[in-house]
Amino acid sequence: MMVSNIKNLTAEENKKSYAKYYYREPALPSPEQLSTMDKPMDPAKALPATNINDLLNPGYLEVETGWCVLPSGAAYVANLTKMPGVTVDMVNWWFAWHSLEDLRYKLWWPQGHSSIAINPEDRRKVLDPKIPATQKFQGITHHVVEDVGGGPENIYISFLSPEEFGFDMSRFKASNVGTLVAANGLSSLVNAPPGTPQAPAVMCHFVRAIPGGVEFRSRFWLGYYRHEKNPIFMLPPGMRIPDFAPRGLAIHNVYEYTNLAAFLPQLYNEQKGIVE
Repeated sequence: MMVSNIKNLTAEENKKSYAKYYYREPALPSPEQLSTMDKPMDPAKALPATNINDLLNPGYLEVETGWCVLPSGAAYVANLTKMPGVTVDMVNWWFAWHSLEDLRYKLWWPQGHSSIAINPEDRRKVLDPKIPATQKFQGITHHVVEDVGGGPENIYISFLSPEEFGFDMSRFKASNVGTLVAANGLSSLVNAPPGTPQAPAVMCHFVRAIPGGVEFRSRFWLGYYRHEKNPIFMLPPGMRIPDFAPRGLAIHNVYEYTNLAAFLPQLYNEQKGIVE
């Protein structure tokens, strides 16, 4: 997963005050956390796509880090990342701020992130100081190019509000959750032939405040899409997602969020928490 060399930034990118985070030595996950990704978890212990409200329960689920292919042929990924020094405000700021420029997306994981784009209307929304922080990414689609281990992919990440995602809003309170970063995703390889079907996936980063920071309880369901608050199984009959897809995504997720946690507090303070 690690790539020793990263591409040099452009002259214009190097002028940015935050370019230093691109060249810094990345923070790496512990060998213990990575070792959990060596083999698949028991599919019976995966969180069903219909049971997202279990994340609102106190404590943790039996398996918080792992991956598997489900009996249906869909796949599941879970990851738990502790982020000391990070606040909920920093998380909401990041998911707005980084959408405005390729370099900002590259900072997150230079070895795998290439570019990001949003449409002009969404850009105006992100830059509007009157719009609440969460609405600067919820309801917006990010088009990113990244490599999670199988080659560069075009991925369209359409972010949803907690209600749109299907959470029980009577239980969605600060005592249980800090913020939610959740979306439908559609992906295809960058060089895929025209007409190649896009692979659907559902992403959920359930963020809770913990003593001294926050924790990301990440979940992915590959082969699903959420519509009108419900998960829709999207795979053709008999199709099975290959093991390398959830495993590669799981490992990528461990690396990118470990690295983000290491520099986000300093970056947020330097940018004064302003999205511009």
